[in-house]
Amino acid sequence: MGFSISNAALRLVSGAFILNTGIGKLNLPADHAAGLQESAQRAIPQLTHLTPDQFGKYLSYSEIGLGAFVLAPFVPTRLAGLALAAFSGGLIATYLKTPGMTHPGSIRPTPAGTAMAKDFWLAGIAVALIFHHTKRTPES
Repeated sequence: MGFSISNAALRLVSGAFILNTGIGKLNLPADHAAGLQESAQRAIPQLTHLTPDQFGKYLSYSEIGLGAFVLAPFVPTRLAGLALAAFSGGLIATYLKTPGMTHPGSIRPTPAGTAMAKDFWLAGIAVALIFHHTKRTPES
């Protein structure tokens, strides 16, 4: 297992972005948390059992944890990719299930959906991290 500049770049960009997003949500107002929770409930119905304050705190903590996890150099690349895939899968599910985000019968974003559609790049990074192939050299 060696160092890969391409993997480091992918992990740095995605991990720092998610970490920063989580830090920005540490003091999330209840009305903003309620709006995010309403969207997220379309993909994960169990979130209805949380109060908006709980949801905001858990979302913030989980984004901070995931961002730090992806950035940590001791975490295997594939494991970081799998964690990122689970997170981005939730974002994509929310995007696809939220009315008005896509054009009818399409996954193309509407102007209202463009901000959420950008999260597809996280899924692309996750796939790249999971399936990165390293060349094996014969043992001498």
